Amino acid sequence: MHRWYALQDIPSDLGPTVVTLGNFDGVHRGHREVLSRVVREARDRGATPVAVTFDPHPVAVLYPERAPAQIMSLEQRLEVLDSVGVGASLVLHFTREFAQQTPEEFVETTFVEALGAVAVVVGKDTRFGVRNSGDVGTLTELGEKHGFDVIALDDIGEAAPEGRRWSSTQLRAEILDGKVRHAAEILGRPHRVSGTVVHGDHRGRELGFPTANLSPDHAGLVPSDGVYAGWLVRLDLEPGAVDRTLPAAISIGTNPTFDGHQRRVEAYALDRTDLDLYGERVAMDFVSHLRPTLRFDSIQALIDQMSDDVARCREILSATVPA
Repeated sequence: MHRWYALQDIPSDLGPTVVTLGNFDGVHRGHREVLSRVVREARDRGATPVAVTFDPHPVAVLYPERAPAQIMSLEQRLEVLDSVGVGASLVLHFTREFAQQTPEEFVETTFVEALGAVAVVVGKDTRFGVRNSGDVGTLTELGEKHGFDVIALDDIGEAAPEGRRWSSTQLRAEILDGKVRHAAEILGRPHRVSGTVVHGDHRGRELGFPTANLSPDHAGLVPSDGVYAGWLVRLDLEPGAVDRTLPAAISIGTNPTFDGHQRRVEAYALDRTDLDLYGERVAMDFVSHLRPTLRFDSIQALIDQMSDDVARCREILSATVPA
């Protein structure tokens, strides 16, 4: 997949494109419906499918006090866009100056001149341009003027619980509430947090449950404190490699039994005490919430609970196929 971080990066001989526009935070099932249509339209028209997105999130620039927590990092977003078959992603650096473009200026500069779009696929609630003054009607008029088709899709998510739309807002709320099963329904895959394994307090190894601790600069929205069943994915190993994806018990919290203060994300690969993961890039894919973080009166009570957690994780994951 091609990645462009400015209009100047786009090759002049790109040829025709089919384009979509959005933040795509989470790249959830609603986004995937739009992206799948982009890929199909591009194939039928002999064009390149392109996703246009922004970094940072426009709300974080225009109204920082209202900025939503990011579900994924930009790199995670681009990796998932790549996995759904988009041929290229254009990341536009969003600034206050950029936000002053009129809808026509944005369309002419980005869709027409830079990308040579023959079709633009968007949701019916899409807004763009200064003060969000452009909508699907505006885009359709501009398409007629500049010679590209506009395909506006109905709200996606009729299969969602209670008929709700699949949305990044709902997804964010589910993750922050620890409802990772619900989040996976919206995503169409488990929610992922990734980073580099660093040294912790080594208490897990002393207790018989050595854990891989994520570095503080990890990527992905961290669910609420608690213990989860999930998968530990070793990103530095090739897909399909032995021991790349391991069943795991994932813990998020401050280790209150030991009067900890630093919030940590750590995972114990079930029944594995032989792994040396320090310095490796790993991902933690969340499957199911087991329990909240608790403070135990004794080390033995903690060990007993951890043993029960591992047994429950084993049962849950034995019936689950990793993403």
